[in-house]
This record gives sequence, structure tokens and C-alpha cells, in this order.
Amino acid sequence: MPAEMVVPAWMHTQISAEQYDSWSEEQCAGIEIVDGMVVVCPSDSKRHNRLARLLANALGAAAGPDWNADTDFDVRLQDVPLTNRRPDVTVYRAETIDLTPTRPEHVLLVVEVVSPGSETTDRIVKVDQYAKAGIPFYWRVEQAATGVPIVYTYVLDPATRAYRDGEMFTGTVKATAPFPITVDLGVL
Repeated sequence: MPAEMVVPAWMHTQISAEQYDSWSEEQCAGIEIVDGMVVVCPSDSKRHNRLARLLANALGAAAGPDWNADTDFDVRLQDVPLTNRRPDVTVYRAETIDLTPTRPEHVLLVVEVVSPGSETTDRIVKVDQYAKAGIPFYWRVEQAATGVPIVYTYVLDPATRAYRDGEMFTGTVKATAPFPITVDLGVL
């Protein structure tokens, strides 16, 4: 007889910002909140985590003292209904490091590394949510079968609150303003 999974009651009810803010970091790990409902994120592969860490390190080094780049922390897109996303990499204002929650106005760039199980969310859903929240730049990283990632960049059009296509990179990323950066993505 197969064991039945018991799902916690909080996964069936809408979560408020106050409830979420009272949870420990361990309770928040591996989940996002979308329209007040808990969404369990798929486990990331080592390749996925390494790529996110390489990008965060390179972006952090290129950003200078006014900006930080980190992996795995919340960005509060809206309070009611609560929408809390955990981009793979977030570049945010250094002076807001101790502010909780991190708000879209603190964020310059979010990066999502597409993995099996997150394709639709990373390619369509999150793009729209980040744009509506007013985050100026969005990068989507596709893990190609060749092993060399492809980076799609998007720039927010403030008038329409929609992203327009930026440049596409493979292998080595050479971005200009706001980040003069070179990242060799082929070394994974």
C-alpha cells in the first residue's frame, strides 16, 4: 500500500504578507507565493545552482559598491494578494540589504535560469510579473543541450510596463551599461 502524503493545511489557504513574514527562513526555502498561494519550486540541479552563482559573483563584481548581487532570496512583488518570487539572481541596491522585504524599487535586475519544470513560469509568467512590478532588467538563461548557456536580456519599457528584447548571448556574455561585464558561461 503506497504511503499517502499529508499536505500541510497552509498549502490550501491564501497566505497573507503578515503570515509569510512570520515564517522562518527554513519554512520559506523552496517556495514562492503567487496570488497568496504557496507554490513549491522544483529542486535545482547542481549545474543550475553553479550557473546562478557564477552570474551572481560576476554581476556583484561588476556592479560596484552601490549594488549587491545575490542568489535565493525573496522579492516582494505585491502585498495583496501576496506575490513573493525568488529569482535565481537578484541585483539590488546595496543600502537596502537589511530592508525586509526586498521591493521591486530596490531591484535593478532579476535573472532566471530555466530548468526542466520551470520553462513556462520562467519564459512567460515571471516575465510579466517582473515587468508589471517595474523591475528595469530581466535576463533569462537557457541551459542549451550543448552545455553552453544562452542568455536572453530584456529591458523594461516604463510606459507600457512590458519588456522589450535586448541582446542575446551565448558562451561569453559581454554586457554594457548598466553592467560592464564579461562572463564566460562556457566554463561550467
